[in-house]
Amino acid sequence: MKLVRMNQLRPERFLALLTGAMGLVNLFSAVTPALKSRLLFLEEMVPLQVRTGTRLATALSGFALFLLATGIWRGKRTAWVVTLATLAVSTLAHLFKSLDIEEASLAVLLIVGLVLFRGRFQARSDAPTIERGLRTLGMALAFTLAYGTAGFYLLDRHFSIQFNLWQAVLQTLRMFTEFTDPGLIATTRFGRYFADSVYVIGAVTIGYALLALLAPVLLRYAAERSEREKAADLVKQHGRTVLARFCLFDDKHYFFSPGGSVIAFAYNNRTAVALGDPIGPAEDVLAAVQAFQAFCQRNDWLAAFYQTLPDHLEAYRAAGMQALKIGEEALVDLQAFTLKGGEMKSVRTSVNKLERLGYTCRISQPPHDAALLDRLQAISNEWLEGRKEMKFSLGWFERGYLDTTPILSVLDPQGQVVAFANLVDEYQNHGVGVDLMRHQRELPAGTMDYLFASLLQTAQQMGYPRFNLGLSGLSGVGEITGDPAIERALHYIYTHVNTTYNFRGLHGFKEKFGPSWSPRYLIYPNLASLPVVALALSGLSD
Repeated sequence: MKLVRMNQLRPERFLALLTGAMGLVNLFSAVTPALKSRLLFLEEMVPLQVRTGTRLATALSGFALFLLATGIWRGKRTAWVVTLATLAVSTLAHLFKSLDIEEASLAVLLIVGLVLFRGRFQARSDAPTIERGLRTLGMALAFTLAYGTAGFYLLDRHFSIQFNLWQAVLQTLRMFTEFTDPGLIATTRFGRYFADSVYVIGAVTIGYALLALLAPVLLRYAAERSEREKAADLVKQHGRTVLARFCLFDDKHYFFSPGGSVIAFAYNNRTAVALGDPIGPAEDVLAAVQAFQAFCQRNDWLAAFYQTLPDHLEAYRAAGMQALKIGEEALVDLQAFTLKGGEMKSVRTSVNKLERLGYTCRISQPPHDAALLDRLQAISNEWLEGRKEMKFSLGWFERGYLDTTPILSVLDPQGQVVAFANLVDEYQNHGVGVDLMRHQRELPAGTMDYLFASLLQTAQQMGYPRFNLGLSGLSGVGEITGDPAIERALHYIYTHVNTTYNFRGLHGFKEKFGPSWSPRYLIYPNLASLPVVALALSGLSD
């Protein structure tokens, strides 16, 4: 609990604000004149060239502190090291520039604060990006030196000095150490533009290098085979939802907790989004969540969990995270399911109609005949109509995947497959669910009712106690006055902005089969991070 309270206090955030403020102080100090009494003292001790150079150092360190503040905010170790070095330079620059004891003292106090809370800065940066940034920095500095040298040598008619090659090199180097050179007087507008361009190129180069130092760790490689095998074993032992099967797709990476759980996640937009709850012993949920948070923090990622059950909300809250209801899952009790009765009249009508027309259903167990998979591929392509497959929390058409699941097909009177769906096991929960549901364009009305009724009856005959019809997005969200404002906003979207995803139409279709509804949640770090997490989810689904 103490760890959670410390995480909520986040001293690195306060230090980040101070770092940004120190950057402002530096910039202001760089452009304001020194106190005359202090300047008279410095004139006897420090050469003019040094004082002029330290004024530039003050401005550049202020610029650097602005950029570094974001890394300090995120607890990055590299940012911490570079900020300490920058503050040390800043302290000396203030003293040599104009004996600015006040500004130097502020820099020293900030150094003390960063050292005291050094344990809060453990987030790693991406090593290949750092390497690329430093390599680019070296090339850019070399380019800037060549650019300035060539410019001063070839364009000296625009200045009051005629440069030879060595003088042009020295003049370019001075541009990085002094604000102005009394001997460098541009006599034309182009000359002034060229001199300014050297400064701009130098500033952009330094800025790029600093941003590269702050890049989060990137996942460049797929999970290893041994990790996938270990994850598959844990899913078989502890999986409780259809999502557990989707955790084994090749778009997932894996985090294994010390307590024997696996968290399947995908990375996007500096966010590691886990699919469902940790899969493992129930008593390990809180520890697994906290270990995953620490893992993400070390990599400078946000941690989130998508489509979690209501069972572990207290564990997520104990870990300092927040929950947002995103919809409800439709669960049909197969032990009570029947097509009889008034509530099932519309479904029964569709079933009777399709059967009169000569349509039939057929269940195929894996492995499947290649000809069947070829036909299903054609139907899938027609159904997609050029759209990309939705991924992450759903399956997609992949022959190897379908060849491991039962498939129920709808056949027309000529025996041609015109629609299909595949069944996915819920492992230890002993239920079954549906994943892909696809059909060709031209079909009699009621074909999907017929397909789903056949799915439920087939699962019933196979002995499953429960059937998962999948998530009904935004269903049951924000319907009560006391619900959070975000959920009420989502409810408005559900009821008024319904054209793209047809949330209500999908909910109404599933409601035909008399399911019970179980809430599902998005778990995220805090309100400020929610837009970032939402963008990450959107990118993962595409």
